[in-house]
Order: sequence, then structure tokens, then C-alpha cells
Amino acid sequence: MDAPIGRHPTDRKKMAVTVNGRRAVTHWEVLARYNGATHVRCRLETGRTHQIRVHMAHIGHPILGDTVYGAKKPVPGLTGQCLHAVGLRFIHPCTGEAVSLSCELPEEFKAYLRKLENRS
Repeated sequence: MDAPIGRHPTDRKKMAVTVNGRRAVTHWEVLARYNGATHVRCRLETGRTHQIRVHMAHIGHPILGDTVYGAKKPVPGLTGQCLHAVGLRFIHPCTGEAVSLSCELPEEFKAYLRKLENRS
């Protein structure tokens, strides 16, 4: 998805896809579909992780548990958004060295995916 993001026109606390926003590109692929939910993998080409929330909500598929851009009520069994960075790569601002970090999917998310698999 290549859609510019800027301040929401009526809610200045939120971001939105806007004509005059900064370029933001999010690549995504469907990993699995469940009854009422879809598991996707996202990769940012530009911007920051927040743009995933904005882009997914813009196309009508907000992040599960995102009470700002999705459903206003929390999801039972989750303590927050189902958004997790499996890996991050960046250049260290002081040393100039490439840094790579990785983190396994949290147990809470694995349990919720199992719940979705069993419901479907």
C-alpha cells in the first residue's frame, strides 16, 4: 500500500491517509484467514510502525485490539494491540553500525492465534 499519511482532518490526535501527507509504503501479505480476523505479515518500506495501524484501518482491516483506529472496546483475552515486530534493523546513530534485533511472537499472541484457528 502506497498511501501518504498526515494528521487526521478532524481528529488532530490521530493520523490518517491524506492527500498532503508524507509518503508511506507498507507491504503486507496474508498468512491466514480466520472467522472475523486475518493474520498478516507487514514490512515497512518507508515511515514508522504506526503507519501499519493507519494503513490497515484505511483499507477496512484495523489491527485487532487497536482501540484508536479499530474497535473502541478492548478484545477479551488481549492486553493491547496484536501488532508485533519480529525483527528490526537500523543504523546505530552514534556508531554507524548496522543493528539487527529479533523477538519471537509473544505467548499471548500465540494463544490468541490458536483460539482463532480453533474457531474457524
